[in-house]
Amino acid sequence: MDDEKLTRAEAQGLRYAKELEGHVSWLDSFTAAALGVLAVASGIYTYLGVSSLLDDNGALSFFAAVSYSIAVSVGIFVFWSYLMRLLPAVRTMGARIGLFVSMLLGSLAIIAMSSWLNAAALAGAAAVEQHLARTVQDYQTALERSNEITISAQGLGRDVARVRQSFEDLSEQEATGDLSGLAGRGAVFRVLRQKSDELAGLERQIASQQPLVNAAFTEGNAILSRMRSLTVEPGPIEARSVQFSEEAVRLAGVITQLRQLSVAPLVSRAAQDLSASVILPELDGRTAENRAGQQSTISSVLQLLGQRADTLRIAADGVMAMEPPSETIYTPISTADAVIRYAENFVPSWAGAIAIDLLPAVLVFILAITQAAIRSGKSRVGVEDTLTLAELRAALNAVQDVEHSLRGSETWTPAPPRKPEITPEIKPVPSEVKPDKQA
Repeated sequence: MDDEKLTRAEAQGLRYAKELEGHVSWLDSFTAAALGVLAVASGIYTYLGVSSLLDDNGALSFFAAVSYSIAVSVGIFVFWSYLMRLLPAVRTMGARIGLFVSMLLGSLAIIAMSSWLNAAALAGAAAVEQHLARTVQDYQTALERSNEITISAQGLGRDVARVRQSFEDLSEQEATGDLSGLAGRGAVFRVLRQKSDELAGLERQIASQQPLVNAAFTEGNAILSRMRSLTVEPGPIEARSVQFSEEAVRLAGVITQLRQLSVAPLVSRAAQDLSASVILPELDGRTAENRAGQQSTISSVLQLLGQRADTLRIAADGVMAMEPPSETIYTPISTADAVIRYAENFVPSWAGAIAIDLLPAVLVFILAITQAAIRSGKSRVGVEDTLTLAELRAALNAVQDVEHSLRGSETWTPAPPRKPEITPEIKPVPSEVKPDKQA
């Protein structure tokens, strides 16, 4: 009963192996053609990627790109053909590991010489547009930051106006005699007016910068608008990149101009000079007591002047301490470099570029698994049991052909028939007859 079950299992395994062999034979009829199509497609995209890297459009560059793409196609076809034949056929673990490592190294080589160029052909223009869009964002950030710093510096005009107004109010008090006790436009009045006039000039200078700041910021936004349109408008990306580069140069000049329009350094220097450069008039009091009062008032004014100057200087230094915008420089980039730099944004394109080169690896694994299943189905069956009727008929025909060829040969003589060997009959030796004692 056990032998019958074993025989039945062997027969099922043999039928299973024969069925798989039939499928593999049918698939082999077009596998090479399919592999050739994949290799040619990869070569075409490789040609497009190589062409984007070559600056010269002459005949030599054309033949160089074609030669490289043909070499890639042939290399891919030969590499995967070797593996499809050899990896499923080997049986030892050492050979399988060696071929698997070879497949990994070859796959990396294919990615290095072809896949990234395929990705450049698939998503190169989009990657360059992504680079332009990122550059626009950087320039916009720099423009807004420069304008913010400049506007903050323009805000120092209010601090200057407040200090100037305080000195004008003090001068009016001095004119009525409420400050030093001496009415009129004496020495104290002239000191206060001197500093209020200086601050008024600084205030006018700050106010004159405002239209320039507004014009520069408006021009910068207009340039940014043109740069944004260049990132999305139709047409060759190379031509748009040239126009984008020209606009980027103009925008960099506007950003520099905005930084130079900041009045914070001017206010800081004016605050230092406010208390350091004071022209003291001659005391004009009629009596020594009046002159002493004027001197005391002027000393108080100078002390107040120093305090207001420190306030202005601290405010100006705070504006100058603001973090400046990062320097933005547009660098033209090729499609291949753009695809590599912004690879995280083009995962589907990278997947397609790699899949077209490494898809045969899946076929290699399928064949290896199938061949292992076929060998497993035949492992318990002898060779004589695996012969089909057609194979047996072909074997018999081959034997007959050999016999006919041997009979037709002049040097062939049939071997004489062997006579059967006759073994002589061995008779038993008769035992010696002993005489009868009684006789």
